[in-house]
Amino acid sequence: MLNARSRAAGLVLGIAVALTFPGAVPARAAIGPSFTDNFDGFDTGRWYKADGYSNGSMFNAGWRADHVAVGGAMTINLDNQPCPGGCSGKPYASGEYRTTDLYSYGRFEARLKAVKNPGTVTSFFTYTGPSDGQPWDEIDVEILGKNTRQVQLNYFTNGAGGHETVINLGFDASAGYHNYAFEWWNGGTINWFVDGALVHQENGSRGPLPTHPQRIMMNLWPGIGVDSWLQPFTYPGRLTASYDWAKYTRY
Repeated sequence: MLNARSRAAGLVLGIAVALTFPGAVPARAAIGPSFTDNFDGFDTGRWYKADGYSNGSMFNAGWRADHVAVGGAMTINLDNQPCPGGCSGKPYASGEYRTTDLYSYGRFEARLKAVKNPGTVTSFFTYTGPSDGQPWDEIDVEILGKNTRQVQLNYFTNGAGGHETVINLGFDASAGYHNYAFEWWNGGTINWFVDGALVHQENGSRGPLPTHPQRIMMNLWPGIGVDSWLQPFTYPGRLTASYDWAKYTRY
């Protein structure tokens, strides 16, 4: 169980992406169908790259579209390049990949290799909020660079979080690709999987589960002001998170 500071950090994450931002896809996007994307190219009908803004005060990087590369894999680079045009003077730049559509109940999957460096988060998650004309709902898979032998799972419903669960992986998530997935069932459960094995389930006993369609998102970022959660970030040179593929199966 994470401490209150950690839970507060998670709240800021969701609140930050809930804000309306430059370049955002218009609210109330279509509900997306099943897909498999091997990231052989940038499918602009399915994805867009965050550009020229930052998600909030705990994110010590602004988003640059050129920090997301697609071709055989999707990579997100974190470095100390300047981030002009609305990035709030952040000292680092990184990338965020978001779907243009929203997605409802189903199985969400990604094969990824995380960054190992204290102070960082490599993520695969779903999110919706006021920018989509909906309450804030979210389902998370986060690998914290301070310990890449663990994964942190969480969900938010109408802005209520505090459901963090940390799972020991039995491997180093930065050393190679592994499959991370969750099944989101209508009115029933959220089941999380690692390499096909069920590792955690939420059935609503700790609070109602999300109900609103959400965007599929991936990002890499360094934290600031959340050292008790992520540990302090020290820049070692360019860091890269890699995503081999992503898949959604509609239920």
